[in-house]
Amino acid sequence: MCGIVGLKLKNPALENQLGALTVPILDCLASRGEDSTGIAIYTHDIGKSAHKYSLYNPEMPFDWEQYVGSLDGVFGDGFTLTVQARQALVVSEADPVQILSAIRHGDPTVRLFGYGNAIDVFKEVGPASVVCERYGIANRAGYMAIGHTRMATESAVTTEHSHPFAVNADVCLVHNGSFSNYASVRRDLVDHGIHFDTDNDSEVCARFIGRELAEGATMADALKTVLKTFDGFYSLVVASEDSMAVVRDSFACKPMVVAETDDYVAVASEYHALAELPGIEDARVFEPNPEEVLSW
Repeated sequence: MCGIVGLKLKNPALENQLGALTVPILDCLASRGEDSTGIAIYTHDIGKSAHKYSLYNPEMPFDWEQYVGSLDGVFGDGFTLTVQARQALVVSEADPVQILSAIRHGDPTVRLFGYGNAIDVFKEVGPASVVCERYGIANRAGYMAIGHTRMATESAVTTEHSHPFAVNADVCLVHNGSFSNYASVRRDLVDHGIHFDTDNDSEVCARFIGRELAEGATMADALKTVLKTFDGFYSLVVASEDSMAVVRDSFACKPMVVAETDDYVAVASEYHALAELPGIEDARVFEPNPEEVLSW
C-alpha cells in the first residue's frame, strides 16, 4: 500500500495555500497507511547563502539549545532555532560540511531528516490528520510539497523509517512498493562510503539517487539508472530544489495519477485524493506509463 503525494505549484499566488492544499491529499491517502506520515515543504524563506536543518529527537521536551551548544559552535553565531513538538529547525550560514559531520558524530538520539536552502521535513509515527495537526502543515507556505502515508512492509514502524527520505541538500524521495534487491545495492553503496540511518529499502533508493546526482547525473538520468539497477514493484516521487519527477517500474503495478493545470502539477496514488484541488475538473489527468520518467 502506502500513499505518495507530490504538489508543485506553477502559480505563485497559490504559495500561501500550499499546506492547506496538501493536507487533504495526505488525509485521504491515510487509508493506504496510517503507520506514519511525512511531508517535505519547499519554500524560499531564507537567504541563498544559508542552509536549513530539520532535526528530530523522540524525547519531548528536549533541550535543543543545549544540544546546539554542545556542537562546539559549528552553527556559528547567527543561527536561528525554531522548535515544534519533537522537531527543531536550525538555520545557519556556517559551513554545511562541518555541521553535517557534527550532527552525525554528536548526540545519537538526534536525527537529521533533511537539509538545504529550501526544504523543511516533518515526519512522525501516526496518521496524517494527527501529524499534520502537530506540525501545523495546513498553515505552511511554499512552492512544492512531497508527502507520504506509510503501511510498513520492509522495516520497522518508527519515525526514522518513515518517508520522505532526504539524503542530499534539497533532495527527497517518497516510495510506494518494495525493492527485492535492495540489500545488494546497499552493500555496494556502503562499500563506496555511503552512510545509512535505517535498514529501510526506500532509503537505499534515496541514497542511490543521491550518489548519482552527486556524481553529476541529472534527475532524469538518475531515475533511468534506478530502473536499470533496482528490481521490484514501485512508484517514486523525487524532488530537488527546482524540480519534481516521477517514475514507475516496468510493470507499473503500483498506482499513480498525475493532474496538471496552468496552476500546478499534482501527483497521488489515487485520483480521489486530488478531488479538492482548485480547477481539478479542467486538469489534464493521466497515469504515467511503465518506466516513463516525467519531470516538471
